[in-house]
Amino acid sequence: MSLETAILLPTATVHLFLKDEETINSAKNLQNDWRFARVTVEVKENTNVDDTIQLYQDSTSPDLMIIETDVTDESFVGRLEALAGVCNEGTNAVVIGPVNDIELYRSLTSMGVSDYLVKPVVLDVLSEIIAGLLVKELGTVGSRLIGLIGAKGGVGTSSITQALAFGISEDLDQKTFLMDVAGGWSSLSVGIGYEAMTTLHETARAATEKDEDMLSRMLFKPNERLSILASGAEPMLEASIHSTQLEELLDFAMKSFPVVIVDLSSAVPSVKRTVIDRAHQLMVISTPTLPSLRSTRTLMKEIKDIKGGSEGNIDLIINMQGMMGAKEVSNKDVEMVLACKPTITISFDAKLSVAFEDSMRPLKKSSSGKDLIDKLMPIAKRILSIEDKVIAPKEKTDFLSNIMDKIKKK
Repeated sequence: MSLETAILLPTATVHLFLKDEETINSAKNLQNDWRFARVTVEVKENTNVDDTIQLYQDSTSPDLMIIETDVTDESFVGRLEALAGVCNEGTNAVVIGPVNDIELYRSLTSMGVSDYLVKPVVLDVLSEIIAGLLVKELGTVGSRLIGLIGAKGGVGTSSITQALAFGISEDLDQKTFLMDVAGGWSSLSVGIGYEAMTTLHETARAATEKDEDMLSRMLFKPNERLSILASGAEPMLEASIHSTQLEELLDFAMKSFPVVIVDLSSAVPSVKRTVIDRAHQLMVISTPTLPSLRSTRTLMKEIKDIKGGSEGNIDLIINMQGMMGAKEVSNKDVEMVLACKPTITISFDAKLSVAFEDSMRPLKKSSSGKDLIDKLMPIAKRILSIEDKVIAPKEKTDFLSNIMDKIKKK
């Protein structure tokens, strides 16, 4: 599972027209993959291209169709052209064939077919192909969503979030979007030094309406590459936005920013769950104290369950080491209690807390803040390592439009 596709996939419909028994079994097991919870997968057995053409003459074609064929000659290519004529714009196609033929692959992809696979197709390959195509066409290819969540209050999640955002935007020179989803409980404006001017509800409405001008007026820019959502103006006891609104806001942000960072401290559970579902990487923050570690163990187990048992995209950060003296749990015992090794351990620094609380002294300006940023950058570089540069969006080329262009040129 790649980092790019290790997210809850967007809502989509996938139709598979299959004959090979092993490939059929792989397709039927897709719903056991946690990423496919919102993907409607329909497996149609022992069908051919003509059956597919007949189906879409009377019904809407899906976001993605996968067609298995035993024939790869010119007659099959002609039937693909006929199929394109009854598909909706935006439908993409993958072909599964009997032989490994590079010339056939080139021919099909030049027509707009997204990929060519050789049967049988095992589950891991099938799931990655589908996930990659759905993220590319419907999601936010190239963008990284990073969520930071504390095991309990007071573990320093917001200061670490701020340090990460400043480091990625300035030290790594990445265009970054930072948001705190705690609503009226957000302390981000205090630490960075801006006036909260909007609410999550207002920003979600702007995202739903795709109003880029309105959203741009809701941003605070402490440097050229960092944009911070200036939310937090809502009443502290007001209900938070629901998951659908938050997802629309995340989609909107991830279409414009290669890096989106979300501070989950003080957020309501439903909002935390939504971001955990979508995040490419999660940072769990704890202190080396028994109450915090107990909460960390429970939280990490729940996150792993949400992520289908995977822990590959979770970083554990032990913060404020040394603050509690003899009452702290040793490094060795932390690993034993949590059954994992912390990615980094950060020593307690009273000056760092002052730097975060004092909006007149931005975190980046203090030596303690700079040390924290430096400590977080190796993690950030690892998360963003697949992105050597920000890639401009490519012109959309789907199965229908490419084949129809080919027909028009004949």
